[in-house]
Formats: sequence, structure tokens, C-alpha cells
Amino acid sequence: MSEKELKVTKIENGTVIDHIPAGKALDVIRILGITGKENYTVAILMNVESKKLGKKDLIKIENRVLEPREAKLISLVAPEATLNVISNFEVKEKYKLEPPEMIEGLIKCPNELCITNKQDEPILPKLKVVKGLKIVLECIYCGATLTSEEITKFIL
Repeated sequence: MSEKELKVTKIENGTVIDHIPAGKALDVIRILGITGKENYTVAILMNVESKKLGKKDLIKIENRVLEPREAKLISLVAPEATLNVISNFEVKEKYKLEPPEMIEGLIKCPNELCITNKQDEPILPKLKVVKGLKIVLECIYCGATLTSEEITKFIL
């Protein structure tokens, strides 16, 4: 191994999130609620060379498998990402993340006046996922929009 290479070892059990767009790893970490105080070993690689993306980020989390809710949220900030579930140092499952058509009850509408933000109204926020060069979420009740850069501020 040359001095310029960085070796990150394989994990025995857990999750590897690969093909995260460069610079988005910290958004993924926020979505997962990882603060560093948990008992997980976490490796975050940022701006790694990638044949597919040019540059990419990568996250390895030992002894943790993601919940479907977390995968949906990650797909909004890293729609090209892949999830690899690792068991006994082997990839047991591999998923390409794809943003859903609709997000319900996971992200708060950014419009404070929206009916979903009223305390006396039991209406879950429901945001349509508009796919383009960048993902935009649009509230189906009030039309307010949220960019993928803003998503981590509005997670319920």
C-alpha cells in the first residue's frame, strides 16, 4: 500500500452506504441520527474517486442495519446511493435507493401555516417527490416546496 492510499477495513456485520454524491455523507449521517455517542464504529469517506460518479462519499456502519424509513429519507438526498447489508464480512443484500413518489409522515412541511403544522389538526404531512436534476418535495396541501439540501432540517 502506498502512502497516498487510505485503507478502510471490511466490516463484519452492518451496513455500507455507497455511491453517495460527493459532499452528502454528513446529510446521511444526520438522517441516521448518528452523533458519535452511539456504540457504532462508523467510517465516513468523502470525495473518494469513483468511475461512476467522478467523486463519491461512502459510509460504513458496523452492527447496524437501516430501517426502511431511513432508506427512504436517504434516497431523497442521495438518490444514486446503494445500501449493502453485510453479514460475516459478505454482502448479503444490496439495494439501489430510489426516491418514492410520495413521502408521508416523515418530513414536516416547511410552511408554518400549512394545515399539517396546526396542533389541532391530526393531518400527517404528505409531500410529492418531484424528480429532476435535483429532487424537490412539494406539499400536497399547500404547495410549499423543499429542496434536497433542506430535507434534514424538517425530518419528523
